[in-house]
Amino acid sequence: MARAITIIPATKDKFTALPTASIAKRRVAAYARVSTDSDEQFTSYEAQIDYYTQYIKKRDDWEFVKVYTDEGISGTNTKRREGFNEMVADALAGKIDLIVTKSVSRFARNTVDSLVTVRKLKEHHVEVFFEKENIYTFDSKGELLITIMSSLAQEESRSISENVTWGQRKRFADGKVTMPFKNFLGYDRGEGGVPVINEKEAEVVRMIYRLFLEGKTAAGICKHLMSLGIPTPGGKTKWVQGTVMSILQNEKYKGDALLQKKFTVDFLTKKQKVNEGEVPQYYVEGSHPAIITAMDFDRVQAEIARRQRLGRSYSGSSVFASKLICGDCGGFYGKKVWHSTDAYRKEVWRCNSKFKGEAKCETPTLDADTVQQMFLKAYNLLMGSREQVIQACEVMRSVVADFTELDAEIDSLNEEIQVVAGLVSQCIKENATSQQSQEEYNKKYNRLVKRYEKAVERLKAANAEKESRMDRDRDLRIFIGSIEKQPLVLETWDERLWISLLDSATVHADSRITFRFKDGTEIEVGAE
Repeated sequence: MARAITIIPATKDKFTALPTASIAKRRVAAYARVSTDSDEQFTSYEAQIDYYTQYIKKRDDWEFVKVYTDEGISGTNTKRREGFNEMVADALAGKIDLIVTKSVSRFARNTVDSLVTVRKLKEHHVEVFFEKENIYTFDSKGELLITIMSSLAQEESRSISENVTWGQRKRFADGKVTMPFKNFLGYDRGEGGVPVINEKEAEVVRMIYRLFLEGKTAAGICKHLMSLGIPTPGGKTKWVQGTVMSILQNEKYKGDALLQKKFTVDFLTKKQKVNEGEVPQYYVEGSHPAIITAMDFDRVQAEIARRQRLGRSYSGSSVFASKLICGDCGGFYGKKVWHSTDAYRKEVWRCNSKFKGEAKCETPTLDADTVQQMFLKAYNLLMGSREQVIQACEVMRSVVADFTELDAEIDSLNEEIQVVAGLVSQCIKENATSQQSQEEYNKKYNRLVKRYEKAVERLKAANAEKESRMDRDRDLRIFIGSIEKQPLVLETWDERLWISLLDSATVHADSRITFRFKDGTEIEVGAE
C-alpha cells in the first residue's frame, strides 16, 4: 500500500534563521584595521572606513550598522583589539547579521583566533564576508577556505616577525643603540636617532646617583623627588622604587649599551622574556654621550651589592649606616637623637644593642664629626703608602680576576649536565618501550638523577664564586681608581671617599676605631 508523503518546505534559512520569504534587510557592519600608526597606513585606514560605509549603504537589502575600527594594532591576537572585540560583542548580542571585511589577514593573522571567532559568530547566526578572497562563512566551503587562508596569513605574520627580529639583531650586532625616548629620563632623540643629553633631565639622573651614594634608599629617593615635584620618566607624579633602581642599574647612563636584554618568545602573543642566554647579547662601549662617569656608575653597583648582602640590616639614614660596627657585640651602630625637642638637639651614633641583654656594650657614643675626623686620619695614613697599596691591589686583581680554571670547570659542568640529561631521557624511553626489571630501572634512574643534581649544585656554586670574584675585582678597581686621583693628604670630609674606599669601621670600648678599607688594609686610629 503506497504511503502518503507530504513535503513541508523550509521557512527559515538554516544559517541566518531568517524567514525564507522575508524581505527584511540584513544588518551589516564592517571591520577595518591597520597594524601601524604611520601616516601612509592612516590614509589606508581612513580610506577603508569611507569605502565600507559607502559599500554597505548602496545595497538596498542591507542596513548599515557601523564600521568598527582598530588603528595601530597587530592582528596576531585579539586581546588588545578594542574595535574588533566590540564588534564581536555586538554581533553576539544580536545587533549584526553580517560582517564585511577586506580579507582574512585583516580579520586575524592567528588561525586559532580566526576560526574560533568565525565559529562563535556562526553559532549566533552571524555571517562574515571576506571581500578579497570572496568567502562567505555560511558557504559550505567557507570554513575550509578560511582555515587555509588564515594559515597562510599566520605564516606571513611569522615571516614578517622573523624579518623584523633579524633586522633588530643586525642593528644590535652593528652596535646601533635605540632607546624608548618618551620614557627614558636624560636623553632625547637626536639626528639619525642618536641619543643626545637632555641637560634638565640629566640633572635629575645625577641627583638620583648622588643621593644613593650619600646613603639614601630607593624609597628615600622617591620621597625626595616627589617633594621637589619632579615627574617620573613617564610624566607621572608618583615615583616607585623600581623606577629608581632601573635608573641606577642602567648602563646607558655611563654611555654604554647592553643590547637585547629581552626577546620576543612568541610572535603571536608578543610575549617578551628576559634574556638569560637564550639569544645573543651585544655590549657596546661608548655608544653615546654619558651622563654618569664610569667610576660613579661602578660605585653605585658596588653599593647596591653591599646593601643586598646586608639585607634588612641596611638603613638609609646616613652614610654611616651599616658601616659603623660595635667592637663588643658585632652589631651595627644606629643614629640616635638627644634633646630632640629643645635647643640642645644633637644627633649621635651608638650601638643599637647597647642596652639590650644582661651584658651591656661598653663601646662609646660618637658624633658624626668625631667619626669624620678619625676617618681623615686613617685615610692620610693609608695614602702615605699609596704606591705600595696600589701595587698590592693590582696583584690581588690579577689573582681574583683570573677565571681560566673556573671557566673551564663551568664549561665541563654544563657539558656533564647535558650528557646526564640525555642519559636520563634515554633511560626513561627504554623503560617505556621495552620490558625490564623495575628495580634495576629505579636504581639506574636514581643514580643518574643524583649525578645530575650534584652537577647542578656544583655549577651553581661555581657561578656564585665567579660572581663573587667579579664583585671583588670591581671593588678593587674602584678602590684603585679612587685613591689614584685623590690628594695624599685630605683635610676636609668627603663622603664619597668614605663610601668608595671603606668597607667597615669597628668601634672599640676605649674609643679606638679600626678602619677596614676595601683592599683589606686595616688602620687603627685612637681618639684624641
